[in-house]
Amino acid sequence: MLRRRRSLTDEPAQPSSSSPPALQLGLRLQIVLALAGLMGLAFGPLFFAVASLTGATVMSAREQAARMLGRSVAVHVADAWATGERGALQHALDTDSSVQDIEAICLFRHDGTHEACAGSVDAIARLNAPSADGGATIRVVRESPGLAFEVDSPTAHGIVATRLRVDASAESGAALVRLVALYTMVFAMALLLFAYFALTRLIVRPIEQLAQATDRVAGGARTLRVPSAGARELVELSASVQAMAKKLIADEATLLGKVQELTETTTRLTQTQAQLVRSERLASVGRLSAGLAHEIGNPIAALIGLEDLLAAEPRDFVARMRRETERINRVVRDLLDFARPEAADGASNDDDEPTNVGAVMDDVTALVRPQKPFRGVRIERELDEPLHVALPASRLMQVLLNIVLNAGDAIATNRREEGRITLRARSVGKERVRIEVEDDGPGISLEVRDQVFEPFVTTKSVGEGTGLGLAVCRGLVESAGGEIGLDTSYEQGARFFVVLPAADA
Repeated sequence: MLRRRRSLTDEPAQPSSSSPPALQLGLRLQIVLALAGLMGLAFGPLFFAVASLTGATVMSAREQAARMLGRSVAVHVADAWATGERGALQHALDTDSSVQDIEAICLFRHDGTHEACAGSVDAIARLNAPSADGGATIRVVRESPGLAFEVDSPTAHGIVATRLRVDASAESGAALVRLVALYTMVFAMALLLFAYFALTRLIVRPIEQLAQATDRVAGGARTLRVPSAGARELVELSASVQAMAKKLIADEATLLGKVQELTETTTRLTQTQAQLVRSERLASVGRLSAGLAHEIGNPIAALIGLEDLLAAEPRDFVARMRRETERINRVVRDLLDFARPEAADGASNDDDEPTNVGAVMDDVTALVRPQKPFRGVRIERELDEPLHVALPASRLMQVLLNIVLNAGDAIATNRREEGRITLRARSVGKERVRIEVEDDGPGISLEVRDQVFEPFVTTKSVGEGTGLGLAVCRGLVESAGGEIGLDTSYEQGARFFVVLPAADA
């Protein structure tokens, strides 16, 4: 179970060293930002629609008020105009033009001639003449910094044109728009704050607790405590993760049991292999002992004869007796050195100590020369330089001795009085050493070439071999990272090769 997990809080997760730095937002912040964007898309057009509607409504109300104010002014001026007194008319115009928001009032006869005006000179100059049809009209004049209404109100004597000034802020309903904006912002902030805390309680906190629980299991805890609060889907997810964790813990226990069983099996196989190696070594000792009995018998018979002669006439028979005795001692010592258990041999020669290939060849030659099958066999040794390999000397001797004994048996089976066995070693590059055992016997038949290193495969008669020698040799060589095989390109007999890692002396 992986212990790394993405942070669910608002702080960005730390990027790995192999990837470029990247900002990773927490789940909570991502949802809040998405909700803020959604509210912006929803409230933005709504706000502009409200602002536009408010402006249109205010404008319509302003036009209606301007129309009513203009009509009232027209009625009042018309009454003063009806008296026929110029002073009364001017007084009415001055009085009405002084009302707030009224900039100018002008009287026009029905033929369009100007009768009288009141108000600011600039406003009078900008006041447009009434339309030719003489009907009641209202015109909106947009000016900086605001706008103006020009209201034409027809009367019995003419047309009263009134110019009213309107503030831009009053026209657009800015206060109402600001109130709507404030309400929208407060509502949005309250909604986002509520969403933040709701997400924390219902989603983020249960997920963080679940992640912490899985981390504890990854750290070695045997139980998984999952949160029971939160949304229904998260509770179901927690239950699923808990069931998965239980199954993983059970599978881990089963796997540990299998590993323990495999370890015990490997140990037993190693012990069995060691026993098999010792058994094969003892089998080789038995084969050597058969020839040793005959080899020791001759010196003993000579010693007995020399003792009889010594009893009659003690000339140089003592020296001859010593030579024969040393011969017996040398043959027996070589056999005992080979038959010594590997554990005892390892006490004097560490397995990590490089093995001299030439010395092992000499030991193998000394062991097999006394054997009867090798009486007429010429054993040659080809080694141009000292070579060392990373295989214990006892194991290399067992491998070469097994191959050499098989070669001697093959030559003897062919009923030849003379034969040749060549022990050859050379370097293969700087890291490998190739050792070859070559004979001029009958060779290996095609039927068994592919199975010659398999257990219980032998070309000897029943009772003369177990078929385990070469299989054990392959195990010894491969355990050192080497290779053993049969060179099928050699047709004048049999040639086995052993390739082993080279070692420094």
